[in-house]
Amino acid sequence: MSNTVTAIGQRNIDPASTAQRCWYVVSCKPRQELQAQENLRRQGFEVYLPRLKVRQRRRDRWVESVQVLFPRYLFVHVDRAAQSTASIRSTRGAVGLVRFGAEPATVPNRVIAAIIEREDAGLDDDLQPAFQSGDPVRMLEGPFAGMDGIFASADGEKRAVLLIELLGKTNRVRVDRDWIIRAA
Repeated sequence: MSNTVTAIGQRNIDPASTAQRCWYVVSCKPRQELQAQENLRRQGFEVYLPRLKVRQRRRDRWVESVQVLFPRYLFVHVDRAAQSTASIRSTRGAVGLVRFGAEPATVPNRVIAAIIEREDAGLDDDLQPAFQSGDPVRMLEGPFAGMDGIFASADGEKRAVLLIELLGKTNRVRVDRDWIIRAA
C-alpha cells in the first residue's frame, strides 16, 4: 500500500517524499486560493490546497459546497536547492511565502499528512447536521413549521423522529431531516 494520498480534485501528493523538500505556507489574496493554486502549478510547483465538503442551510434548503480549510493559505512542496521560490510573490492570487523574520515558515511532512488524512476522512461522512438524542430542534418546513421539539433519533438517511408537544401530550413525529435546525 502506498503512502500517496489524493486530495479533492488534486493530483497525488506524497507527504513523506525526499528530506530535501519542505512544505512552505503561501499567503493568498482573499478568495483567490484556487487562482493561486492553478498559477503555482503552471510554474511547476507541487501545491496542496486543503478543502472540505460542507453542508449548509441556505434560505429554505441544505446545500453542499466545497470550502477551503484554511482561507487565504495553501502549501507548496519545494526543493530549495533545485527550485527558487522568488516567483511565488508575483504569482496571481498569491501574496508570498509566510515568513517568521527572514525565514519562510515550513510545515513538517507529518502535519501535511495528518491534514490530508483528516480531509479525506471527512469527505465520506454523512453531511447532515449531527443531532444527538435530546437536542432541542425547530421545524422550518412542513406541517409543524415554527414548532419546537426534541430530536429523538434518526430514521434512515433523510428522516428524523422528533418529540413534539401536541394537544397536551408528547407525540412522536417523523419528518424530513432537512426541515429541522438546532434550536437556540
